[in-house]
Amino acid sequence: MYLNMKVKVEEQIGLTSLVCDTERSRYWKTEPTVSFWLKLNVMEVHHFFALSLFFMSFSSAQRPNIVFIVADDLGWHDVGFRNPDMKTPNIDKLATEGIIFENAYVQPLCSPSRAAFMSGMFPFHVGMQHRTVFPDQAVCVPLNYTFLPQELKKLGYATHMIGKWHLGFCKWECTPTYRGFDTYFGYYTAYEDYFNHTVSPYGGRTSGTYLDYRDNKLPARNYSGEYSTFTFTQRAVDVINRHDVSQPLFMYLPYQNVHAPIEVPKKYEDMYPNVINSGRRTLSGMVSALDEAVGNVTQALKDRGLFNNTLILFTTDNGGQLDAFSSNWPLRGGKFTIWEGGTRGISFMYGAGLKKTRTTYDGMIHAVDWKPTLVSAAGGTPETTIDGMSQWDSIRNGFPSKRTEFIYNIDDFEVPIEGHAGIRVGDYKLILGYPGGPDGWHRPMNTTQYEQYEQTVYVKGDSPVHLFNIRVDPTEHNDLAQQMPDMVAKLRSRLEEYRKTMVPANFPDPDPASDPQKYGDVWSPGWC
Repeated sequence: MYLNMKVKVEEQIGLTSLVCDTERSRYWKTEPTVSFWLKLNVMEVHHFFALSLFFMSFSSAQRPNIVFIVADDLGWHDVGFRNPDMKTPNIDKLATEGIIFENAYVQPLCSPSRAAFMSGMFPFHVGMQHRTVFPDQAVCVPLNYTFLPQELKKLGYATHMIGKWHLGFCKWECTPTYRGFDTYFGYYTAYEDYFNHTVSPYGGRTSGTYLDYRDNKLPARNYSGEYSTFTFTQRAVDVINRHDVSQPLFMYLPYQNVHAPIEVPKKYEDMYPNVINSGRRTLSGMVSALDEAVGNVTQALKDRGLFNNTLILFTTDNGGQLDAFSSNWPLRGGKFTIWEGGTRGISFMYGAGLKKTRTTYDGMIHAVDWKPTLVSAAGGTPETTIDGMSQWDSIRNGFPSKRTEFIYNIDDFEVPIEGHAGIRVGDYKLILGYPGGPDGWHRPMNTTQYEQYEQTVYVKGDSPVHLFNIRVDPTEHNDLAQQMPDMVAKLRSRLEEYRKTMVPANFPDPDPASDPQKYGDVWSPGWC
């Protein structure tokens, strides 16, 4: 009995030698009694577990806190560090004192990008490449994929989410607290009112106006009239203030701003008296309200003594929506397209672990990379079975990116609203067929009351073909498809290899079982 106990303890500690009767005689003049060994091993067990708890606690305390902020539909030209007309001092300070990403890509729409953030998979590999998740669809990101907070929980993190989910909710297993988050406050869908938190008729898909606001699993009914950005920020501050500082913190904070509907308290609009266009003035105010929120969250981290050991990642989920008053100048197109204006996202990183800061990073990064990158930053080992790759060492040291190519989208579903097919390999970008609707190059509507936008007419198939050298022509003015047929063939061949691995888009018809009237006029899980 005592020998087995001793071997077990030593194996846990990591010793390779076995103390047997023959070895024991070297140290003991008389054979120790069984009771002696039991007492000794009880002491060893207690000592071992005390040491284990100490080192686990020490290890957890040394891991950085991570705050992952997502802005919704924020345009390339809609922040101060790219456009001095925008008032975003808090965002600008973090960006310019950290690392600004010049080639960080996202998907053209909300749900696909968020699927990439959380799963590390290209949307066309998980059936999430077509449009977004509508509230009456029985669909979510497949449950066999591990989400980012689940990986961080393995490393000892407390995990909290506040804001927009948009990854499906038809069953509870699809929702945040079942996919790795300890707590959740926010909304499941997309196009909802900032003040009453209801989803109005959703693109003709629903009738009526129903609440979509959750505090963990319960409907949050007592926030009518309160601007969502304020509520989310106060909840974030509360989480920070209640956090057990012996444990590392992961906070995923996907704000509603600046997604339509275009709404903000008037005092933020009034910050832009020289903007003539009322929609652009409101949008600008929404950006400044978001900036104030970022400032309040960082101040809470400072007040709690957590800021110096916190890594902040900020990104948009897609380019700005042109007909909702955003600007991606000087990039082409916007949200709903695989032009650069729809996919090259505003993004930066600030804080713990970064060695080379106050700079820009020109390396290629895709939304799928953020999951393994943050796992690496937390001291973990990323999965090897996902599309994403850790860029942590490259980013923090200013080394070349590990990524040399990515897929903008592959969507064979009719009509591919956010672009049919596109790939970047090295400096070159190939688009096959429909790139998505909005086109052109548009400055902010600061001095005009109205603006006209070009719309690409949809044609089925892989034509027309566009080729650009994105390194020298990031604004996509010079189409090289006719001049470089060999390069077109090379990229087309590579894209076809990816296409063979495509999972068909999971975009089902509306399910009447989703009717919120069955759940007290609240969009709710539990019907698929």
